[in-house]
Amino acid sequence: MVLIFYLHPTQKTRVQKHFYMKSLFDENTSKELILRIKNLNQDTKAVWGKMSVSQMLTHAQKPFMVAFDELKLKRGLIGVLFGSIARKKLTNPQPFGKNLPTDKNFIIKENPNFEIEKEKLIEYVEKFAKSGPNGITKLPHPFFGVMTPKEWDTLMYKHLDHHLRQFGS
Repeated sequence: MVLIFYLHPTQKTRVQKHFYMKSLFDENTSKELILRIKNLNQDTKAVWGKMSVSQMLTHAQKPFMVAFDELKLKRGLIGVLFGSIARKKLTNPQPFGKNLPTDKNFIIKENPNFEIEKEKLIEYVEKFAKSGPNGITKLPHPFFGVMTPKEWDTLMYKHLDHHLRQFGS
């Protein structure tokens, strides 16, 4: 568990929040996420954002593909300059907020087959959990740079959790 102290934006008082960082390497956590994915159906509407549920399922696979070195993306200048700063912010235990910017390589424009994409995402979660820290690429992340297995794990969990919350799951 991690304690985070911050100033409440309207009351200007100090607020304490407790965050426990879950791990996809943990069998219970991966099973929980898979159950949340299984609870989605093709008519599930987003609570926020523009993606359909099938687009989200495809989008959520992309970071796994990067982690397994199945999707190779070039590291741009913005990533070189600001990636490590963003990595530190995004790998803290606090959940992602709504409407974060999306890398252009992860934007899904077509409307893929819901059932196929749902099954693929479940397979990626299972693969990540079973592969463990040694299954992750040792190459730098295309935006965040060199990452530890723990940082990969945190980023993967938070990204998937973010999108499942986006669809009320």
